Amino acid sequence: MFKKFDDRESVSGNIQMKSSVQKAIKAKLLDQYPYIEAYISSIMPKKETLKIVKCHDHIELLANQSGELLFFRHREGRYMPTLRLIHKYPFLLPPLQVDKGAIRFILSGANIMCPGLTSPGAKLTSVPKDTPVAIMAEGKQHAVCIGLTKMSTDEMQSVNKGIGVDNLHYLNDGLWYMKAIK
Repeated sequence: MFKKFDDRESVSGNIQMKSSVQKAIKAKLLDQYPYIEAYISSIMPKKETLKIVKCHDHIELLANQSGELLFFRHREGRYMPTLRLIHKYPFLLPPLQVDKGAIRFILSGANIMCPGLTSPGAKLTSVPKDTPVAIMAEGKQHAVCIGLTKMSTDEMQSVNKGIGVDNLHYLNDGLWYMKAIK
């Protein structure tokens, strides 16, 4: 999604949100990620105004007052945390770990295949289909990618072929290098 994303060309504008819209977005985030309730005030302080950054291809980015990117979404889909936010709060998404052989493919934007998630060195957390996950890499401390599962982890283990997770945002893509929004 962000492979050829360039903040100078892809951003079409940004708007500050009204407090009622901020409350609605916070409520939606708490509904999608109920375990962040204790941290929502540090992620999005009450007194700060949030910005919505509109981009091409129907992408919206959610940024705080200082311009730090927090969440993104495509069309009217669910809000997904950025990798920088996942590095600060690693418990936001359930982790799936890939083996060492999959790292270079993930960092070039490839989707995560089932064999990379079921081989030795990989670890699966039980999640259903269409769940946002943080992809960890064998031997690495931080997440390398944010993805959306194409099948449940039980199906991944039984089928063991095809795409298991769609790669939405990975280290060194356009969103990772995007500067703070002023």
